[in-house]
Formats: sequence, structure tokens, C-alpha cells
Amino acid sequence: MSTFVPQLLALALIAAPAAWSAEFRSVGDAAAILYDAPSARADKLFVVNRGYPVEVVVLVEGWAKVRDPSGELAWIESRRLSEKRMVLVNVPLAQVRQSAAEEAPLVFQARQNVLLEFIDAAGGGWLHVKHREGLGGFIKTAQVWGA
Repeated sequence: MSTFVPQLLALALIAAPAAWSAEFRSVGDAAAILYDAPSARADKLFVVNRGYPVEVVVLVEGWAKVRDPSGELAWIESRRLSEKRMVLVNVPLAQVRQSAAEEAPLVFQARQNVLLEFIDAAGGGWLHVKHREGLGGFIKTAQVWGA
């Protein structure tokens, strides 16, 4: 075996973490059950509401192993997840601004645990978000979980 193959493998392993990015999704149904294993016969851990953001860790035959905002791991049926992404405010009071800048005018403030719709990443540590009541703006990535 040539030394080229192990070198290529080592390079791929070094580069892999940089290329990996978290896949965040949200619960799409009115409510969904989180299980301790990928089976409807497994122990039920929690019931979560529509819009609840989760990080998909792995997909296995109709099931997704997910991490919640507290860091807990659980399983959910993949069909219960939505393409619509939500983020959860993780600071006592987050500021949503007119543009992606600290000096931009304040549009509204959101309390901890409020869900906001993720529109897109604005760059520079900012996200474009929208409140369920229609107000939208830009929030610092550090003030939310799920992006």
C-alpha cells in the first residue's frame, strides 16, 4: 500500500470538522414525542410543541437522533420535523434590530425561550429572524439557540 492513501485519509479527517455544520430543524406537528430509542415502543421522554428547535445528530430509517437546547439527546420520528427553522432565545432579553449592526435601531425585544422564525444567516454573527406576530429584524447569533 502506498503512503499516499494514508496521507489522503489523514488530510480528510483533519478537514472534516471544518466542513461539518450542524443541521437544525424544528418540530412541524402541533406536538411530537421524544423517545429514548428509535422506536414508538421505546420509553417516551418528552412532548415538545410545534416550532421547538432541535439539532439533528443522525438519521436512521425514519428516525432522527436530536439534541435539544439543553444538550439532551433523544429520538423523534423524522416525519415530525419541518424544513421551517426556528430559533430559541437563550438570553434573558434579546434585541432584534433593523439591520445587522449593534448601532441599528431596535425593532423589538424578545424574552428568553421565545421562538423566532429563522429567515437566513446575515453574516458577521447576525441572523435575520421574524416573530410570529410579523415583526422581523436581525439578532446576534449568540442570543439564540438553533442556528
